[in-house]
Order: sequence, then structure tokens, then C-alpha cells
Amino acid sequence: MSQKYYHVNGMTCEHCAKAVAEEVNDVLGTQGVEVDFATGQMIVTGEGFTDAAIKNAVEEAGYHVVEN
Repeated sequence: MSQKYYHVNGMTCEHCAKAVAEEVNDVLGTQGVEVDFATGQMIVTGEGFTDAAIKNAVEEAGYHVVEN
């Protein structure tokens, strides 16, 4: 199992983080998601998910992944 780190823009509260986590948890291959709205950091754990799928899920929640 691997972990990938992402930065999500626009979250201002715990509800925002929960909305992002719920969408990302639905991505095939994810097994865990940790989101910190204060820092914008998101850690996704799993195997076989793609960056594009994660980005799309975050956008479905109304936020954006910042490119490193």
C-alpha cells in the first residue's frame, strides 16, 4: 500500500475537509484519506488510484488540487 500527498485549495472548515474525504474515498483503489483543512494537506492511502481520479473527486467536492 502506498501514500500520496496532495494540497487542496479553498477549504475553510472541517465540513470542507469531510466533503473532500468522502468524494476521494469513493475513488477506486483508495483505502484511506486524511484531510487537514487548516494546512490544505491531504494524504491518500491505497493502490491503483490515479492522480486524475483524485483531482476529479476533489473537484466534485468543490475544491482544487494544487500542482506541486
